[in-house]
Amino acid sequence: MSQNSYSKQSPLRLVGKVVGFWGFLFPQGDGNESFRLGQRFSCSRQKILNQLEEAANAAHTFFMANPEHMEMQQDLENYKTMAGKVRLVDREAKPHMENYSAGVKHYDQEEYALAIESLERALRGYYTADVECRVTCEGPQRFEEYEYLEYKADLYEAIADHYMQILVCQHECVRELATRPGRLSPIENYLPLHYDYLQFAYYRVGEYVKALECAKSYLLFHPDDEAVLENADYYKSLLEETMDPETIKPRKEAAKFLRRHKLESDLLQMGATGLGFVYTEPSYWSSSSARQDEHRVPSGVNSEPADGPALSVGKKPAPRMDRELREGGSLLYSDVQFIYNSQQLNGTQRVLLDNVISEEECQELRRVANGIMLAGDGYRGKSSPHTPNEKFEGATVLKALKFGYEGRVPLKSARLFYDVSEKARRIVESYFRLNSTLYFSYTHMVCRTALPGQQEKRNDLSHPIHADNCLLDPEASECWKEPPAYTFRDYSALLYMNTDFEGGEFIFTEMDAKTVTASIKPKCGRMISFSSGGENPHGVKAVTKGQRCAVALWFTLDPLYRELERIQADEVIATLDQEHRGASDLNINPKDEL
Repeated sequence: MSQNSYSKQSPLRLVGKVVGFWGFLFPQGDGNESFRLGQRFSCSRQKILNQLEEAANAAHTFFMANPEHMEMQQDLENYKTMAGKVRLVDREAKPHMENYSAGVKHYDQEEYALAIESLERALRGYYTADVECRVTCEGPQRFEEYEYLEYKADLYEAIADHYMQILVCQHECVRELATRPGRLSPIENYLPLHYDYLQFAYYRVGEYVKALECAKSYLLFHPDDEAVLENADYYKSLLEETMDPETIKPRKEAAKFLRRHKLESDLLQMGATGLGFVYTEPSYWSSSSARQDEHRVPSGVNSEPADGPALSVGKKPAPRMDRELREGGSLLYSDVQFIYNSQQLNGTQRVLLDNVISEEECQELRRVANGIMLAGDGYRGKSSPHTPNEKFEGATVLKALKFGYEGRVPLKSARLFYDVSEKARRIVESYFRLNSTLYFSYTHMVCRTALPGQQEKRNDLSHPIHADNCLLDPEASECWKEPPAYTFRDYSALLYMNTDFEGGEFIFTEMDAKTVTASIKPKCGRMISFSSGGENPHGVKAVTKGQRCAVALWFTLDPLYRELERIQADEVIATLDQEHRGASDLNINPKDEL
């Protein structure tokens, strides 16, 4: 249940969730963070005790829930090396979800018989887990916003309140069972997707009765899904000569599940009216695939018979964009050269440009970088935050101006960093034809330097595959838009300053974080820009020789998340411009020329 979906206007306030295991251990903290702390403590403790296999399992459990945590990934590799060949166990794994993931993988590889086996096992596990989840809701409930001992209510109201809380908890098992360990958000449309995958998988192995049965089961959740309605009609046509298709009904467990879910919803609405609280039914079965056909990937269409339907049943909806997608706007500056658009880069909201800055400006920025950069800047002081084989150095635009004002670097050169980043912002805003102002979220000059003697047999990346505003989860083909991700970022850009190094190619991948869709070799003046969500997973290949430098820019459409240092830098520039004008009026050299 969402935090805002069930709020009471009287002192009786209902809570729709039982405290989870880690929440029980750490009742004052965030459950997700408690999970992370608990796993990391367990991992460290077992390492101290020299229980390497158990340490590897603890690290594996943590990493499965936090695939963006590169430090734990490195620890996991170390444990596996020290312990030898081990069979890693995810201690927090949900069997029904593991079977579902296995079924989806088999489905994607067109191994339909194996997909059916795993997905059917996942369904059985789901309904078993649902019973177990509902049982845990029985018993004492926590009361929010008032002390239990001070709880004022007559007997009947207290009983009604108590059982309404149990009912909300049980109703919420739908979301609980669809949420992977360590995550806050459930997999969208989770239970219905089992039947959606199965209806096409059964069709591909020639079991048309079961294909129709699963199609009808899916339609219980989404009765208006045009693609599955067409599929069901086609399955009926295949069966008409041998049996009456109308005798094929949706699966009993799905029909029973939905009837109970609807009754619970009605009871909650009645309780809200009678007890005087507000209850809003969450959208448990929301489906982008049911709403937008372009989010459904055709599967097996080329192998269909000529008179068969265009079965549109691909199950992995593309990451949703919360705004209209447009590109191809003006580049604003005559020297800037267009290279590739989204289509040519095999993705969404991508553009590659050259000549954004000149060779002389690249050289000047490199000189500024050498004068102001600090190892670990921007990475909480970690000089090698992503790989132990490289050194990372960075500097913000405000730091550059500060050094310039103090005379530690030429002020004109420090200002170039500011001006170049503003130029990039204007180009991005214009090219993607944004209707509102694009603000800086973070402005960072960064260099990656290959460490000598550590480049042989490297198999890591300079920057692992990730997305900029969500937590990429390749196993689930999801990108979770929740903390600690910078969820407010909307567009990203990288402006390169040099090419005299080896490796360091920028790459886009599929959601699996493995399949490369585009590779870009940096060079002076080249800029790659893209939307910041899960539609654009990306990373940087290992820098194996020399130093790779770039201006990294992240933008937001929400003025509430404007970069504070950028606002301060704007004020510094305004002050300098005012001083420059005043000095010119008096025929005195401005401060930045001294």
